[in-house]
Amino acid sequence: MTESDEQLAERLATAAGAILLALRTQGLEGKALGQAGDDAANAMLCRELGAARPGDAVLSEEEKDSAARLAHDRVWIVDPLDGTREYGEGRDDWAVHVALSIGGVASVGAVALPALGITLTSHDPLLRAPANRPIRMLVSRTRPAAEALFVAEKLGAELLAMGSAGAKAMAVVRGEADIYLHTGGQYEWDNCAPAAVAQAAGLHVSRADGTPLTYNNANPYLPDLLICRAELATEVLRIAAEFSAD
Repeated sequence: MTESDEQLAERLATAAGAILLALRTQGLEGKALGQAGDDAANAMLCRELGAARPGDAVLSEEEKDSAARLAHDRVWIVDPLDGTREYGEGRDDWAVHVALSIGGVASVGAVALPALGITLTSHDPLLRAPANRPIRMLVSRTRPAAEALFVAEKLGAELLAMGSAGAKAMAVVRGEADIYLHTGGQYEWDNCAPAAVAQAAGLHVSRADGTPLTYNNANPYLPDLLICRAELATEVLRIAAEFSAD
């Protein structure tokens, strides 16, 4: 049986995670471990995508970009190790992203959370309802955005600091948090796979101003992102606009 795009994304994200976990046992630490992880996971992903989908283009954080991808409708967008700092520190809030953009839309995605032993996919995202608790809003461990802090204060939301973009987005899918608003700058590989999984789970996914996310752009910089429970989206976007207007 031919492997579907969804199956391929899940297999490769999970396999890259296994490589990264194995590297952690080889005595490296910190930046050296992070660099080794980036290199090893990227090499495998690019090799396997080239073999399985030779007619598709690939955009990876760890590869030199080529304008040739702009002529392709199908582009795999990957982050071999999202949250390199967290990975090197021995934390569990890091991820592997494997996504397929078709016509500029995040159509297929797999986000592996290797330290937790799970891979979430756009084929079977398994959205979980949150527990009976206050609204939780995710922010960066190291540089929480002023806009996100403003929105959290207006909503009376609890702040939950976490590492990688993939880990934060999947925390919303898994019901551990309710809102992930990022305005501090990202690239397409940071959010394409998380966006595909979150959309499939029925979450609201957009730019911070409510406009759609688009992929395979000439400049892969994609500075902001909102992933949240659908019933919160209107209010979050209203408050974010209030912040921008000040």
